[in-house]
Amino acid sequence: MGKVFLVGAGPGDPDLITVKGLKAIQQADIILYDRLVNKKLLSHASPKAKFMYCGKDPHRHSLPQEDTNKLLVNFAKKGQTITRLKGGDPFIFGRGGEEAEILAEHQIPFEIVPGITSGIAAPAYAGIPVTHRDYSSSVAFVTGVINKNIDKDSYWKHLALGPETLCIYMGVKKLPEISELLIKHGRPIDTPVALVQLGTSENQKTVVGNLMNIVEVAKDIENPAMIVVGEVVKLREHISWFEAGQSQTSLANLTYQ
Repeated sequence: MGKVFLVGAGPGDPDLITVKGLKAIQQADIILYDRLVNKKLLSHASPKAKFMYCGKDPHRHSLPQEDTNKLLVNFAKKGQTITRLKGGDPFIFGRGGEEAEILAEHQIPFEIVPGITSGIAAPAYAGIPVTHRDYSSSVAFVTGVINKNIDKDSYWKHLALGPETLCIYMGVKKLPEISELLIKHGRPIDTPVALVQLGTSENQKTVVGNLMNIVEVAKDIENPAMIVVGEVVKLREHISWFEAGQSQTSLANLTYQ
């Protein structure tokens, strides 16, 4: 019997993977990786390792989750060491819990290797702490794509009146609806909002507005992007560091070429 490592690859910057995650890549016979995994991480694999793409991509054929589950089980039963590489953290909107359930059901040994989720890392690289003593003592990580059986009004009412900071995954296409429902259920229209596209990557782009104007401000933002709602967004004005550094690096390269 082999073993499966469910590994969080981090949010984009390949240097943000954990030491344990890197070791799991190095020792794998087979690596099943997702769409948002930085492909530079695959260079750390053994020359004998095999790679399989298992990402969910709206613009190309995607492997159904059930097929991914079967691959994990079948390879493990053949004695292989499999690293299932997922963007961010495997247990935060990464279906890692579902895959772990399947492995447990088949009595296949597995380990969970947590990763840095984009809900924390993207705001951090944009100069936005998700908590701060003066602005927010609570944060919620939520998805903009909710189950069809869940009432949208109730869902967003709970969040509008609840945590001070909202980090919303997979919400760009739903931004008009999200903004409208948060305002409807009590969030002030001037609540700061940021969208961070391709967070922690060299192509990161951040825009800032409020619940009233963010749809217009963010009209050019595309997935993958994190939405951050809350007063902590104001801190970006003072502690933005990454994009400013990227601009200076680009200018230096231009100057000395």
